[in-house]
Amino acid sequence: MSLQLIQQYYTKVEKLIQYGGSKNETAIRSAFQTLMEQYCTDKNLLLVPELEYKTKYTTTVKPDATLKDALRQDWGYWESKDTFDSLDKEIQSKIEKGYPTTNILFEDSQTAVLFQNGAELVRVDFNNPNALHTLLTQFVSYEPKEVQTFRAAIEKFKQDLPSLVIELRQLIEKQAQENPTFNQARNDFLELCRESINPHIVLADVREMLIQHILTEDIFITIFNNAQFHQENNIARELAKVVNTFFTGAIRQNIIIKIEPYIKIIKAAASNIYDHHDSAVHIRNCPFPILSSFPSSVASIAATFPACVRAPDTDPGKK
Repeated sequence: MSLQLIQQYYTKVEKLIQYGGSKNETAIRSAFQTLMEQYCTDKNLLLVPELEYKTKYTTTVKPDATLKDALRQDWGYWESKDTFDSLDKEIQSKIEKGYPTTNILFEDSQTAVLFQNGAELVRVDFNNPNALHTLLTQFVSYEPKEVQTFRAAIEKFKQDLPSLVIELRQLIEKQAQENPTFNQARNDFLELCRESINPHIVLADVREMLIQHILTEDIFITIFNNAQFHQENNIARELAKVVNTFFTGAIRQNIIIKIEPYIKIIKAAASNIYDHHDSAVHIRNCPFPILSSFPSSVASIAATFPACVRAPDTDPGKK
């Protein structure tokens, strides 16, 4: 299939030259971009044109396109040059300007040169479809260190999450037995949820909201970048009040120490994902496996707990 895509690319270039009468970079670049986008699809990556990149010299450059994932993390870069230029000179010039060489593909529609980890990895002739296929596969398969670190953190968080949830459930049950202030705040919150969301919400639902709020609040504040939401949204504000009746001091520190290594890494990536607009939609489609399956109360209780807001089976049309 990949070789077929390359043959389609050859055909497209021939037509562009035949119809347009030019071999200039701007005339035929779109064909190679389309080819790369097809390779990106299997990796769930997207080639985004003309994004700014801050160099180590604190200057700004714009590769022709940046390879991005759903978390807006950079996987690679593409720079297309004119066939009438010296490709090697152009490469040297770009590197001297601070273009990233972690994973960057230079090409002039005749020769493709792939740099990875700061050094030239391979160069191939465009007329060699097998070699071109191998190069493109290497380009889209490269996984940056930041991505590896993030994925490792997510996997470790997923492994540790069940025990954390059990610990928090036990903690909340203990508070229910020993902490009158907690009980009053929890019961008030339960009534608020029944009045505002669904009369069928029970204490077990509130317990899960508390757990999810504790584990994901910092991440969602980072994603939505809107702390004021917590102060003005009634549900979020009252939920925080319940948490604050027990999740303080040594109790809080004990949990935070266990999740902080993951949270730091996840927040670093999360800060680039979304703004707070249409937050419920973003959460439902969140690329974080942990967050999409274990959402926070920050967005809306309705989006977070569809089972709680679903109407009774006797009247499925109402919400």
